[in-house]
Amino acid sequence: MKVKLQKYIADSGYSSRRRAEELIKEKKVQVNGKLATIGMRVDDKDTVVVEGKRIRTSKKDRVYILLNKPKGYACTNRDIPGEKNVFSLVSSNERLFVVGRLDKNSRGLVILTNDGDFTYKMTHPSFACEKEYKVELGKEVGAKIIEGLKKGVDIGEKSVAKILEIEKISSKRYKIVMTEGKRRQIRRMFEAFGRTVTDLQRVRIDRYRLGRLKEGEWKQIKL
Repeated sequence: MKVKLQKYIADSGYSSRRRAEELIKEKKVQVNGKLATIGMRVDDKDTVVVEGKRIRTSKKDRVYILLNKPKGYACTNRDIPGEKNVFSLVSSNERLFVVGRLDKNSRGLVILTNDGDFTYKMTHPSFACEKEYKVELGKEVGAKIIEGLKKGVDIGEKSVAKILEIEKISSKRYKIVMTEGKRRQIRRMFEAFGRTVTDLQRVRIDRYRLGRLKEGEWKQIKL
């Protein structure tokens, strides 16, 4: 059965569905020798070439890895000189990409997979996938700031961010639950109220938990 081209690329494990759309717009995808367009429908009878490489979805082994990312590691597929990368911490022959990025100074749970459709469902805003964090601040926050975080904070770039739940663990430590995943969102939200995040650890993405994984450790799971 034919499926949308961007889903086909994601199902092949080449990239996420969102990145597949970008590749099509960047004219880096061909179908049967012609430049592809968003929304085209294809199957394995078609010749789909992405950045010069032919891809297929047939008999693709799905890989799902839970990783406890340490500070100092980037969540990117790009090989940047002098920069440590989360993919250097795991062993896999598959082309993987990150579900739920964390900035270099944050730590905790990320999921690595070659399942583009899974990535789409876990990261697209329409699915409202929960992420849980433990956050340490330089200074505690009061009820007024907590109310503001839940109501919504303008973090620039025409973006208003909200926290779904916030619970005090100790004087400067908080449990936070969100469904959004904008760039450096938690840090930027607290900065808007004059607070600095000194430590940020993600402990859950949807039903997948960090558990007892030590920093730098990983395990492969089945869905």
